Amino acid sequence: MGQPSDFEKEFRQMLAAGALTLPDPASGRTAERHQLLMEIGRADLQIARVAEAHTDAVSILHEAGRVEVAGALYGVWAAEDPSCKLVLRESDTVPHGFVLSGTKAFCTGASIIDRALVTVRHRDAAHLIDIDLRDPSISFDFDRWRTQAFDATCTAVTTFDDLDVRPSDIVGAPGWYLERVGFWHGACGPAACWAGGAVDLVDRAIDVAAIKPADAHRDAQLGALAALAWQLQAMLQVAGDQIDQQPDDVSAAMRRALMLRHNVERAATAVVDLFGRALGPRPLIEDPTVIRRVSELQLYIRQHHDEHDLESVGREMRRR
Repeated sequence: MGQPSDFEKEFRQMLAAGALTLPDPASGRTAERHQLLMEIGRADLQIARVAEAHTDAVSILHEAGRVEVAGALYGVWAAEDPSCKLVLRESDTVPHGFVLSGTKAFCTGASIIDRALVTVRHRDAAHLIDIDLRDPSISFDFDRWRTQAFDATCTAVTTFDDLDVRPSDIVGAPGWYLERVGFWHGACGPAACWAGGAVDLVDRAIDVAAIKPADAHRDAQLGALAALAWQLQAMLQVAGDQIDQQPDDVSAAMRRALMLRHNVERAATAVVDLFGRALGPRPLIEDPTVIRRVSELQLYIRQHHDEHDLESVGREMRRR
């Protein structure tokens, strides 16, 4: 392995300094968790992308009654891509164990993180496996990630070539990962990061406008941007408080997470639009930081599944 990148060094420094040790969801401090994730996203969306996954993995392990490996950076690789297939089969050599083969797409942090919680379907149920990524049977292909957005996060297609899986590597019972209430509590984490990226754009718009001549129309756009920043932070606070008040209600957790993600995505999209309206094209052409932030935010919020999620919320509302 080569020398760690500056991005990886910063990520590991945050881990060592305790900046990635957040309150677990439904711990009584969920709003604080959301605020901390938002601030990480406000500072750097690339760091937020891997930091959120690490903190999510740690919370998943805690929910399963397990303890994370000290000093290890984690990821959660749960994306499904029809072009990739993972197969879990019973092992002939490991008692009660399995063998994992095939490929997994959208593996964020490949070559950076130490361990990943990986989902694979077996006998019509999702299994979650805690994998040490130093195993020689694991390899990464980075060629499919063509965009410069999130290039430092080392997102790859991962190949598992007959990886031995011990019973102790399986986290939770079959199906547990998707059925637990914490799945929905954790789904609010990315939305907090999206909000941070959007609030950073609001900060930048105000800074740029401060050195420009007074303009009533620009001031109106800045006012709208400030209102959106307040709205984003308020939604994260309310969602966190409600999670702590209803920690075990799976149906409420699902609706809340999907509605939060929808509202944050809509607000973040509005921020990008108003940023251009307020300041014109120049920052989007000449400022590398703004260019990268807009590109990253627009890509990151595409984790939201739009009408598919809203349909799920509407169906649940009809059942109430």
